[in-house]
Amino acid sequence: MLPIDVSVVLPAKNEAANLSSLLHEIVDAMSCCCAEVIVVDDGSSDNTPSLINSLNESLPITCRVISHPYSCGQSTSVYRGVLAARGIWIVTLDADGQNDPADIPRLLNAAQRSQNPHFCVIGHRQKRRDSGWKKLQSKIANTVRRWLLQDDTPDTGCGLKLIPRQTFLMLPYFDHMHRYIPALTKRLGGEVICVPVNHRSRAEGHSNYTAWNRGWAGLIDIMGVRWLMHRNKLHHTVDGVPDDE
Repeated sequence: MLPIDVSVVLPAKNEAANLSSLLHEIVDAMSCCCAEVIVVDDGSSDNTPSLINSLNESLPITCRVISHPYSCGQSTSVYRGVLAARGIWIVTLDADGQNDPADIPRLLNAAQRSQNPHFCVIGHRQKRRDSGWKKLQSKIANTVRRWLLQDDTPDTGCGLKLIPRQTFLMLPYFDHMHRYIPALTKRLGGEVICVPVNHRSRAEGHSNYTAWNRGWAGLIDIMGVRWLMHRNKLHHTVDGVPDDE
């Protein structure tokens, strides 16, 4: 079996209408390396698993499905996908089609230039194709998060990210942790790289997020991440021995 360079992890909840075209776009974008796709079906009530199984025969790369019996959330879906992944690098993107797979090679190029063993490459959405209300929510959330966490990224809500699998598995797991990958990577002494990416309108379906289910939970999460960063000593060690010993 050939070694896999990149595992594309695709958390999906009721996105069957978008998956077929999106998967073919991912295949086109990954022609430059050995890759696999892992679709994590997060308790969908549509035909996501059967759709992937029917597409598998026509896709030139391996596409696997992990199914949750009920919705566990995006962070759990990403985490389960990474655990199952065989690639050296993990690429995540949203299954709604708003992230453009054609941008994945730009993230790969940025990753290849990093000299830090721990890093993440984060997409920065340009000309967002969302409603004014949703863009306002994101602007406020990003401003508060950057001020409190100093995580070196203007757009942590972008689903298009790249991170080494070994780095991801060193991050603390908790619900919503996918939004704090830059801060948690910095906690390891890692590097955060931002890359401008395209953003598209949603073709089918509707968003699973609202201002209510993101607002208060986000504030609590930020304070928790601040605590984790404050209590961290991982990047203050030499040869495994803490500085203050």
